[in-house]
Amino acid sequence: MNLQSLVSLALEEDIGNGDITTESCIAHDANSVGWIEAREELVVSGLGAACEVFRQLGVKFEALVDDGALVVAKQHIAKISGPSKAILSGERLALNFLMKLSGIATNTAISVRSAEGLVRVVDTRKTTPLLRDLEKAAVRHGGGFNHRFALYDGVMIKDNHIIAAGGIREAVSACRNRVHHLVKIEVEVDTLEQLNVAIDAGADVILLDNMSNEDLRAAVTVVDGRAYTEASGNMTPERIGQIKGFGLDCISVGGLIHQATWSDLALELASI
Repeated sequence: MNLQSLVSLALEEDIGNGDITTESCIAHDANSVGWIEAREELVVSGLGAACEVFRQLGVKFEALVDDGALVVAKQHIAKISGPSKAILSGERLALNFLMKLSGIATNTAISVRSAEGLVRVVDTRKTTPLLRDLEKAAVRHGGGFNHRFALYDGVMIKDNHIIAAGGIREAVSACRNRVHHLVKIEVEVDTLEQLNVAIDAGADVILLDNMSNEDLRAAVTVVDGRAYTEASGNMTPERIGQIKGFGLDCISVGGLIHQATWSDLALELASI
C-alpha cells in the first residue's frame, strides 16, 4: 500500500466524522507553531509518514533532521505550523508513526553496533501487515539491511516446504526448473547433515536456523565459500557480538522489528 493511501485510512480510523474535542474548544481561525521533540536518545525514522499526515490536513511540516539521524533528548526533529485544529487532530497519528518507526531504527542500531561491520544485520518478513515498507525502511535507517521484501521476490525453501516437497533435493530441483537464472535459491537447514544435502543440491544461500554457536562455526567451514551463509534464530545483540567473526555473510533478526520498543517523542506547541 502506498503511503498516501495508508495515511488516508489511518486518519479516517482516528478522526472518523470529526475530532469532537478539538472542534469543541479550538477557534476555527486559530493558528499554531510547534516542534516535534525527542524525549530520549534515538535514531529517527518515519519523517515521511509524519509529513504526509500533516500534509493531508493542510499543515506545514519541516523536517529539521534526516531519517537515520541519531538525536539526543530534547532535540527538535521537525517544525510544524498551520491551523491549530488540524495540528491537534493529526498530532497523535504523526507521533505514532514516528515513535514506532524510530523505535525500530533505534533497536536495529544496537544490533548493527554489535556486529562491528564484520557481518550484515538483516530483517525478516516478520512485519506488521501493510506497514512493511515503512518498517523495512526503518531498519535501513538504523544501519541494517533488508531481506527479501515479500514472497514474490525471492526463493526461500523453509522446513515446511521441504516436508511438502519431499526433501531438500526435490525442493531445490523443482525451484531451479521453475525460476529464471537470475533468481537465487535459499534453503533453511538446522543440522550439519541437512547443510551438506543443501550444498550438494546446489543451494545458493543457506539459512542456518537455530544452530548453536559451535555448529555455526562448523557450518561456515563446511560451506567454504560455496554458498552465501545466513544465520538466524535467537539473534540478540549479545549473541551477534559472539558470532560476528565466524565468517557468516549475514545474520537475520526478526526482532529488529517485532521486538522494538517505541521511542519517546512529543509535540510541543508554542504558547499563545
